[in-house]
Amino acid sequence: MKVLAVSDRVLNRFYNTNVRDHYPDIELVIGCGDLPFYYLEFLISSLDVPLLYVLGNHDGGLQYTSDNRELTSVHGGLYIHGQVVNVKGLLFAGLNGSMRYRPRAPYMYTEAEMRGQIARLVPSLLWNRRKYGRYLDVLVTHSPPYGIHDRDDLPHTGFKVFLQFLRVFKPRYHLHGHIHVYRRSTVRQTRVEETEVINIYPYRLLNIPVIAS
Repeated sequence: MKVLAVSDRVLNRFYNTNVRDHYPDIELVIGCGDLPFYYLEFLISSLDVPLLYVLGNHDGGLQYTSDNRELTSVHGGLYIHGQVVNVKGLLFAGLNGSMRYRPRAPYMYTEAEMRGQIARLVPSLLWNRRKYGRYLDVLVTHSPPYGIHDRDDLPHTGFKVFLQFLRVFKPRYHLHGHIHVYRRSTVRQTRVEETEVINIYPYRLLNIPVIAS
């Protein structure tokens, strides 16, 4: 499956009327957070493909269209925080947010709070294992795992529980955003046991093989 994954930054190369002419073979869009809803709606409308998305730590405010219509979600998109879904034979799960660096802020979590969010996924992951012979193909998050592509400051520190998740449930890919990249030498893809962890900021085009079930 040809996938366009995006996060954190609106890009003119995609936010234009010719995007489908330039990228005619995209089959799915994945949003990894901190993107305006109007941008995600534009992508799925222009490309005529499904969208899966999670939210980032800056996604808590009100959002509006150019004609001042309030947006509370991405129309036509599937919000997958705390969910496990099957899209065209690929198994996805999603988790919002970053480490908590402000009290009571939405889409921020302590390690314990994120562990609780992951616990919601476990029954569906076990069902996948029984039905499809595997737990998951792609984990979609905003933040990275601890020590993988993250930074030393608290807002950009990754979650330790994500490392445990990868070792137990063994997705083929973990896609995240949140960590802005400014140098070509910055490491953006790292193998963790059976998982390719990829920082997709600000976008990444991926070919993900579908496993026959």
